[in-house]
Order: sequence, then C-alpha cells, then structure tokens
Amino acid sequence: MPPKRRAPSNRITVAPQRPSKLAKEHGLTADQEAEIREAFGLFALQHPHYTESKEGVLRSDDVRRCLISLDLAPDKSELPYILSTIDPTKAGFVPFVPFLSYVAIALQSKSEGDDEDADDEEYQEQTNVEELREAYKLFTHGSSGPITLAHLRRIAKELREDVSDEVLKDMIVEANGGVRGRGNPSGVTLEEFEKVMKRAGLTFG
Repeated sequence: MPPKRRAPSNRITVAPQRPSKLAKEHGLTADQEAEIREAFGLFALQHPHYTESKEGVLRSDDVRRCLISLDLAPDKSELPYILSTIDPTKAGFVPFVPFLSYVAIALQSKSEGDDEDADDEEYQEQTNVEELREAYKLFTHGSSGPITLAHLRRIAKELREDVSDEVLKDMIVEANGGVRGRGNPSGVTLEEFEKVMKRAGLTFG
C-alpha cells in the first residue's frame, strides 16, 4: 500500500531576516537596519551627484528630523558636530552609509547609557536601604530592634523634649498598626519604620 501524502500545510513559514553585510560591519541587527532604512526613506531624496547612494540622500536640514524619528534626538548644540562627521565636505547632503554609521554609534552609546542608568538605580536603592538601617539604629541605640518605648524615652531626653509616655506609646501604635489603649504597645520593626518614613514623605539618598 503506497504511503499517504501529507496534506499541504496552510502555515507560511517566514524566514528570519538577516542583517546585511553593512549592518554586520556596524554591529546592527536586521531589525535595527530596517528601522534605519525606513526612517531614512521618509526624508531621503534623489540627487544627480549621489547616484551611488541608491537609498538617496538626506538634506542637512533633515538630519535632525530623521534622528528624532529614530528616538535619537540630538541637542541642537550637538548638530554641527554630527554634520561635520557625516558631511565633512559641507556639501549639504548626507548619503545613507555615513548616516547609518553615525546611527550605529548613537545606538551603542544609548544602550550603554541605559545600562549605566540601571546600575545607578540599583546603587541608589542599595544606598537607600543602608541609610534607612543607619537611621533605624539611631532609634535603637545600635541594636537590631525593635524600637521600644525605652528607646523613645531616651531620644526624647536627649532632645530635651518633655513627652509623656502616653504620647510615645501612641507613636509606636501608630507605626506598628496596633490598637490604642490596649496594654503596652510592642516595638517598631525595621519594615514598619520604613513605612512610617514613606508615609512622612521622607527618602534617603
């Protein structure tokens, strides 16, 4: 009995795009290259002196607009430097290859800047935690906690503030979510202390 033929599949397999040789030379992915080409094409025009640039050329006045469309908006003060790099002869027109070369560098710089920002945020978060713990230890007199009524009495005395125990107890209850007027309040943990600081709008760092 002859083998049955498989029914033809209705699915269309799309081969993944591959970066061109030019894109590889500049460390760009196929998607990045396509995005650059699309943006360039929005502003490009054909010029008889640049027939070798099949993509056309950008007028110098359109370079910044094209970069903005790629989310690489430069400061106006940076534009003369950029133009001197991609249009060194000051012809007033920029072919595709020099433009792509600059965009590749700009994308790399932006990526590195994003990584540094993430590192800065992580460092700031770590710093905030450390400073919060240091502030907490000021209340607990260097111990791991919790902050007790005795700790608050000591601080009030050091600050030469005449604060009754009832008021101090209320402060602890307010911080740890306890119930006023029911026995001695328990202490304030580090996590509860942090919530109090945030409610008060205080930040560290």
